[in-house]
Amino acid sequence: MTMGFTRRAGLTGSLALATTALFVPTDVEAQALKGGRLRVALLADIANFDPHQFSSVNFPIIKNVYDSLIEYTPDGKAIPSLASAWTIAPDAKSVTLTLRGDVKFHGGAALDAEAVSVNLKKCADPAKGKNVYATMGIVQDWTVVDPRTIRLNFKAPVPEKQITDLLQFISIIDPSVIDTVETKAGGSGAFTVAERVLGQRIRLVANPAYWREKEPLVSEVVLTIFSDNDAASAALESGSVDIVYGGGGRAAVRLRNAGHQLFQGPGPLIQVFRINSTRGPFRNQKFRQAFNHLMDRAAILRVGYAGLGQVTALPWAPANPAFDASYNTRYAFDLDKARALLKESGLSDAEMKDWKMLVNGGDQDSVAISQIVQQTLARVGIAIELDLKQGAEYVDALLTGKFAATFGGVGNIQKFPTRLTTNSIYRTANNPILGEPNPHTAYVAAIDRVNKTFGPGADTKAAYDNLNKVLVEEAFGVATNSYDIGLIVAAKNVGGITLDIDNMLVARTIGFR
Repeated sequence: MTMGFTRRAGLTGSLALATTALFVPTDVEAQALKGGRLRVALLADIANFDPHQFSSVNFPIIKNVYDSLIEYTPDGKAIPSLASAWTIAPDAKSVTLTLRGDVKFHGGAALDAEAVSVNLKKCADPAKGKNVYATMGIVQDWTVVDPRTIRLNFKAPVPEKQITDLLQFISIIDPSVIDTVETKAGGSGAFTVAERVLGQRIRLVANPAYWREKEPLVSEVVLTIFSDNDAASAALESGSVDIVYGGGGRAAVRLRNAGHQLFQGPGPLIQVFRINSTRGPFRNQKFRQAFNHLMDRAAILRVGYAGLGQVTALPWAPANPAFDASYNTRYAFDLDKARALLKESGLSDAEMKDWKMLVNGGDQDSVAISQIVQQTLARVGIAIELDLKQGAEYVDALLTGKFAATFGGVGNIQKFPTRLTTNSIYRTANNPILGEPNPHTAYVAAIDRVNKTFGPGADTKAAYDNLNKVLVEEAFGVATNSYDIGLIVAAKNVGGITLDIDNMLVARTIGFR
């Protein structure tokens, strides 16, 4: 099974241009755009320059400073990037990558297989791999075949989509800065980091030796951090910035209605009511299952996100092969079904209300949707308090399980279904909320079954159906709606917006009309 250039018989190197047109603006549009300085408003500063820390706050820099091994089109088709071709072995136990020969890092060194090997070593290190570490779990080892060829060997046969997800996930860091990448950026991307003023701005300048022809269009990108949506919106309206990236849905809709451009990418998050099933009444499965019907998903989407998104009872985007719209009807908001499950739980009224809901007090949307749930629970006789925490205190509670229940977005929901396990609440091993071993053995088994199922046949569908069934039965995470992270609101004269599969900011194609 062959991927990349070698999969398409009779095509030559010009394929790179043809495939690129699938996910960036057309050549005609690009030729009509002008360069200059692109001014972008952000709502939060980046955490660091490490692209393997796939946190949403790092999205403004990942695709601008670094390149990944392969890319996806908005509909999830794998296309070349740093790897010009890749071949999956007939037994699906390895993939061999052919690297481009014309790529240099910002420091001047050439990209080669040894550089990729250094990156793989970092990704496979539990202390350094950050968000990529879990995805590297399928890799046994790797072999540098020659300067332009590297082979990744897997522990067992791996589905094709899972392989391409891994390759798309890995951005390549210049080995000379890999040990200090959190504070010193170095990649092969369209821009280099010229300046960072902590909490205020990041200035990127065009890479003159960038390997993609005629990119980037602009000579400079200035990322300015604003304190809130209102301040960022005012800057766009006054002409002080050209783009607001990562703002909230309500502000985006208002700006769109005022005449600005609004772009929604193919990589939303799913808002999930995360349940710590090791605490209080949530130890009871029937009590947890009641929350499948206690979520007024339509109200949550409307109030929290101005209707930008879709209601969903499962943690998948429509592009995910496990997506099943029928669950939205079967597990719809229904207080009578919720009451029946609460009764089946056998818990007393006092036990049912013996918990608080953790809320990100610094996020207006989270506060609003938490209040909706609080009001719904009151209708079935469960009066609870909201435990508002902000900043680092909230993040610590969220990621270490110091909560009974809380809302939190999950990503990678448009890719191979088991990529769900990269999110903390859904990890099958070393789960920071549920502990080790994972108490939901049926869920762990369902994930393992999907990982071992190949092809488009009935067995694969059965594995996906089983995972969906287990998710709603175990009910330690109750999905409510999709919502856009990385919304782009742009001035009228901005063109060339790329829709990235992960909704990251891609500035290399942007210019001015």
